[in-house]
Amino acid sequence: MGSSILLLASVVSALGGLVFGYELGIISGALLQLQAEFRLSCVQQEALVSSLLIGALLASIAGGRVIDRHGRRNSILLSNVLILSGSLVLLIGSYPALVAGRITVGFAMCISSMSCCIFVSEMVTPDRRGFLVTLYEAGITVGILAAYAMNYFLSDSKRGWKWMFGLAVAPTLIQLVSIWFLPAGSNRSLSPGEPRSTIENQEADEVQYNNAYLFQRKDNMRTRTVIGLGLVLFQQFTGQPNVLFYASTIFRSVGFRSNASAVLASVGLGLVKVFTTLTSMVLSDRVGRRPLLISGCSVMAMCLIAIGLLSGHSLTSAKTHCHSEDLEVNRTDLPHLAAGNQLVFDTPFDESQRPLRNNTQDDGVLVGQSDGPLASPPGAHGTVVNWIILLCMMAVVSAYSVGFGPMTWLLLSEIFPAAVRGRAFAFINCFNWAANLLVTFTFLNCTDLIGLSGMFLLYGTSAVAAAVFFYFMLPETKGKTLEEIDQELRFNR
Repeated sequence: MGSSILLLASVVSALGGLVFGYELGIISGALLQLQAEFRLSCVQQEALVSSLLIGALLASIAGGRVIDRHGRRNSILLSNVLILSGSLVLLIGSYPALVAGRITVGFAMCISSMSCCIFVSEMVTPDRRGFLVTLYEAGITVGILAAYAMNYFLSDSKRGWKWMFGLAVAPTLIQLVSIWFLPAGSNRSLSPGEPRSTIENQEADEVQYNNAYLFQRKDNMRTRTVIGLGLVLFQQFTGQPNVLFYASTIFRSVGFRSNASAVLASVGLGLVKVFTTLTSMVLSDRVGRRPLLISGCSVMAMCLIAIGLLSGHSLTSAKTHCHSEDLEVNRTDLPHLAAGNQLVFDTPFDESQRPLRNNTQDDGVLVGQSDGPLASPPGAHGTVVNWIILLCMMAVVSAYSVGFGPMTWLLLSEIFPAAVRGRAFAFINCFNWAANLLVTFTFLNCTDLIGLSGMFLLYGTSAVAAAVFFYFMLPETKGKTLEEIDQELRFNR
């Protein structure tokens, strides 16, 4: 392949990841403005956040057929058109339009992610495939960081959420132009030592397999499927989607006083995520997939449990009144905003340490007057707790970006036989998005039931279980050809 084609393929892959990450992360800050402007209840907030995932789930079910029938390049073009259309719908300015636009964008995102990975893998030689797969993940982290940065810069802008959603158009247009200069695709790339004559046989075999084959004992497929499901389910049940989608809300809840300070803390998470993902690019082929994944789960477990214990002192550890009938709109027991959204931590909780009673408006965000104490850290102690929680959140994001983030999709591309790799990827991806949807849609209401502390303790327990699962179930695939991995898994029952 010529260097210019390789460069364009890299650009298409990186831009696909960037748009994916941006659309995932932008709701974090936009939700604070949308909650106030549209007076959203907890269920409406969860539905709005989760609508993106509904679209992605639908695409994971139907997308494989679209990609196979119309080709990878055309599928990427379709995703570009859908993202542009969905972004326009989001700007209409009504709640139904927001949900419809997010579903459209979510559908396009999933189609784009699958198309980009398959397209690039077919365009490059095996020795460069790993780098470009990781490049896509790096694009996602840069997109999330860009989303958090836009959340911060537009946090005080009137209807800034429209700009937040609309800016996704720019990288989409660049990708749309770039893809036109690439060829339609090529035959599946061969792994080292794999004879080219086997491609046609493998493609013919793919038609004969169905999803039931993934659970058979033949070729040890049942174990491979269990490993694949473990990868995607554990990464969701450790709460990573909510750390991304509700980052600003979580930081507000544990004592970051203003919208701007909460969003700025989220930007710090994005920076950490980019740095650690780039580090993972270097370590994956040196240290190995298994050690990175197990150590990442262990660090996540410790930090999530620490956040759970520390957030027991936060205001949202109390009931959030999502279902209170006397409230006109949703309110959570958040600290009172500083005038002008000043960038300060909530050091004195003097006037905000009592349950909400009467609604007042301050800086466009609903807050409340108080009449009774809550268990919240006063004075300097509260600030120290906030900083510790921030550092733990950064450690969780770092551990995820080294372990679950890149390793999940790398391992899924390695553990299944070539004949069913695409079908298995799509099947596992359905569970990934379904679990993502479940975890995201229930976050606020579960927090209402067991508190923020209980949620993070639950996530920490899941991370412990994940580390144990991968220790006993996951083989090391570093430095092995796909054929060697396949042979090892066939006989490793």
